[in-house]
Amino acid sequence: MPEPDVSELLSGTAAVPIVSAPMAGGPSGPALVAAVARAGALGFLAAGYRSVEGLAAEVAAARELTDAAFGVNVFVPSPSVVDEEVLATYLDELAPDAERLGVPLGVPVHDDDGYAAKLEVLEADPVAVVSFTFGAPDASTVRRLHAVGTRVIVTVTGPEEASLAAAAGADALCVQGSEAGGHQSRFRNDDAALSPLPLLDALAAVGGTTSLPMLAAGGIATGRRMAAVLDAGAVAAQIGTAFLAAPEAGTNATHRGALVDPRFDETKLTRAFTGRPARGIRNRFMVDHPSAPSAYPQIHHATRALRAAAAERGIADALHLWAGVEYHRVRAEPAGVIIEQLLEELRATRNRLTGAEG
Repeated sequence: MPEPDVSELLSGTAAVPIVSAPMAGGPSGPALVAAVARAGALGFLAAGYRSVEGLAAEVAAARELTDAAFGVNVFVPSPSVVDEEVLATYLDELAPDAERLGVPLGVPVHDDDGYAAKLEVLEADPVAVVSFTFGAPDASTVRRLHAVGTRVIVTVTGPEEASLAAAAGADALCVQGSEAGGHQSRFRNDDAALSPLPLLDALAAVGGTTSLPMLAAGGIATGRRMAAVLDAGAVAAQIGTAFLAAPEAGTNATHRGALVDPRFDETKLTRAFTGRPARGIRNRFMVDHPSAPSAYPQIHHATRALRAAAAERGIADALHLWAGVEYHRVRAEPAGVIIEQLLEELRATRNRLTGAEG
């Protein structure tokens, strides 16, 4: 397979129009980045929740495993607009869960996830692409990254956010639909974030307002779905959930087991684990806590030890099981095999359409 070329990817001429999504918390590590690169796709590390030192180490580790281009995703800091009384009531609601697991709730602090220091790492040791989630960087940040040869992608969920990203100087957009697993990337963490646009609608809305290249993210697990988003104007498909069970992914064993556990049969959006809408496999924790307030990253920090204990002990009902709507299609195959199967399905879909039109 040819190595990923960012210019070809963003121009829509790449032989492998696939990007592996940055999945924070473990799945998207150096091994997965290298594996997708060997298959000709563009891999992403996830800086979110990593320490600054941890990010630098992961970039170095990825470089040891591959000479190919790869990217890093960074969380844009969220403003702290939280009803402290409502937050305190929610934490009281979580106390029995923490007690059952024998861990204390964490301190519900607000922080910026080391944003400035992580950008300094990525200036000092540039990668091919930096993408941003939860907001657009300011124009000076984009200029700093451009100065070291890095392309900039901003994740958006609609045309207003796309306009802000374009004004900041982004080179491309990652358009995320409601089907996506993990956190929804809407800039504002308000009630509207719980009603995101489906991917094809989001592509149409964003594509009608900008000429920037668009990656598509959300529920893409088949070549047929890839064909649909490429036909809708995307230059590539950003795929995350489909790689969760790959041996190269850093997905924990409890999460892997839940992907094939017949007790679980659907995904839902929830704020229960982090205080920001995210799609995961519906489990007891979601059901028990349907009314979590908008309080990110405070709730993330409060539940972190609880979730870590659940993962370690194999308690899937107390863990954030991030996954997109097509998670039942997940295959425990190497990343390269998954990519080749997707490309074969894409070619077959194209051939069927060509035959029908002929």
